[in-house]
Amino acid sequence: MDYVEISNSFTVYLLCGITVVIALLQAVLYIRMAKKMTVKANVPAAIPKQAFRVGLISAIGPALGVFIVMVGLMSSIGGPMAWMRLSIIGAAPTELTAATLGAEAAGAELGGAGFTLNVMAITWFVMALNGAGWLIVTGCFTPALEKVRDRMSGGDSKWLVVLSGACSIGIFGYLNANDIAKGIGNASAVIGGIISMALLQKFLVPKFPKIKEYTLGIAMILGMACGIIYDMLAGV
Repeated sequence: MDYVEISNSFTVYLLCGITVVIALLQAVLYIRMAKKMTVKANVPAAIPKQAFRVGLISAIGPALGVFIVMVGLMSSIGGPMAWMRLSIIGAAPTELTAATLGAEAAGAELGGAGFTLNVMAITWFVMALNGAGWLIVTGCFTPALEKVRDRMSGGDSKWLVVLSGACSIGIFGYLNANDIAKGIGNASAVIGGIISMALLQKFLVPKFPKIKEYTLGIAMILGMACGIIYDMLAGV
């Protein structure tokens, strides 16, 4: 059997499926816990429903990017492993980079020349090792980080909101800076998304308030469209 048969075998699907089911159960339990907490905190029922819709719409853009990378990974590391890795990690570029580096370290090309069963096993190990670091750090240090955040806010709930927002802006700003540096096509996607969000908030939301919760998802899709249009015009 070659690596393609083994990587797409029923046994591998079954083993990977166990991890995916665990991740799905975690999501379901988290939603249940959130619903219980909203009742205890006397939060109106409409607010969690609205937040869920916003999150669902906003996830469409990133999910499309992950799906595209997953299709590419399936041809080299197999459908089950690509399905599992992107289900529990979700960082498509990181997983692709880990698989590529693993293959190169073994003297082969990912899914290409010299890619054998042994090389595929190495790529699987590198991907697992790459993801283990932040899972361990998150599991061990998240409770302590919550205490650090509370100390930094000094018990001021308003300042805590500002602090959390600033951290999020810094993280996404750093990620966007890396993408912009990669080329004008990526920069046009980022700039297109920013302009789209500004225009939606300025002109569309005042006339149609109900669309406000979907503006992030719409802006992300429009930003990707700008990047695609630029690449088409540039002949990339």
